[in-house]
Amino acid sequence: MAKRISMDWTLFSVIAAMVAAGMVMIYSTSSITAQSLYNKQPYYFLASQFAWAIIGFTALLIMRRFPFRRLQRPAWAFGAIGVVLFLLPVAYFVDPRHRWIPLGIGNVQPSEFAKPALVIFLAYFLTWRANAINDAKFTLRPAALLLSLLFLFVAMSDLGTAVVLGVVAVVTFFVAGLDRKYLFLAGGMATLCISVAIVAAPYRLRRVVEMVDPTYELLDKYDFTGKIKPRILSSATVSDTGYQARQAKIAIGSGGPLGLGLMHGRQKHFFLPESHTDFIYAIIGEELGLWGAGAVLFGYFVIIWRGLRIFLLTPDEFGRYLALGLTVAIGFQALINITVVLGLGPTKGIPLPMISYGGSSLLSTLFSLGILLNISENAG
Repeated sequence: MAKRISMDWTLFSVIAAMVAAGMVMIYSTSSITAQSLYNKQPYYFLASQFAWAIIGFTALLIMRRFPFRRLQRPAWAFGAIGVVLFLLPVAYFVDPRHRWIPLGIGNVQPSEFAKPALVIFLAYFLTWRANAINDAKFTLRPAALLLSLLFLFVAMSDLGTAVVLGVVAVVTFFVAGLDRKYLFLAGGMATLCISVAIVAAPYRLRRVVEMVDPTYELLDKYDFTGKIKPRILSSATVSDTGYQARQAKIAIGSGGPLGLGLMHGRQKHFFLPESHTDFIYAIIGEELGLWGAGAVLFGYFVIIWRGLRIFLLTPDEFGRYLALGLTVAIGFQALINITVVLGLGPTKGIPLPMISYGGSSLLSTLFSLGILLNISENAG
């Protein structure tokens, strides 16, 4: 029997601190919005997030005690990803705009749960097929079919999350020993699919074009048909898709080293939309300055460090793949969000793990971190 060691208090403490910091910033960024736009109490969004935090920490503690090796069963691997594949199209038809499933007490976003479901499936599948990882017929084709279906369903509603899933899959297969030619093939196909998804949705294409060519000079020069610009401009729901990115950079820049002070940010006063969700990092930079933004980055670095440490020290192959996949999923999602807020990438609706408002994201992240804590304690 594996020897159980004590809880990874470094990892758990950082998780608790990040969630607590998220609560504080959600109240700071959403209190005005709750009163003015929704006619609610200032703590409306905070109360909702707090309820999800209780559910999330309950899931974390359950998964911390649940032996992770029990997940190495077909029922868990295929069952989890099957449930997500069922819920994704349901959410698309129930709420075509947000892709949420209303449950009365809150909304569930199935794409958030695709991340732990994918990691569990990959860990099981790659452990099972470890000796035949490069077998095209019995390993790669079945995996490619299932993963392509998952990525397609997720990309229909959330391209950013689909990119996170793709990176998790590529990194995990690479560590498992997949031949480079298959990695390059998968990377090329993923790039093609992402490009098609961007071109197929004019609002996505506009975000990309305006990031690299905000004045449309290059587009006017090389769009010989003259059809691209009218298409992307007529499709947008707002006249300026770069507005959020500019307002976020203004918030970050105005914070300076020490910030304007908690609750004293200006951009959340309806200048920066979604300031309590996808762009909360900008308000952190504005109100808490460089030290606050740096502290959040440090928290993610600690989580990535502990996750990779667990990956390296775990002798169990299934546990190693679980630890790697969960760490990459959380770390890369944080990287995408912060990149967007800093204006280094096109705008995508992807939350900052444990910080942004959003119950599904918080629950999915804490569930994943509970598994990571479990591996840390039981893999010896």
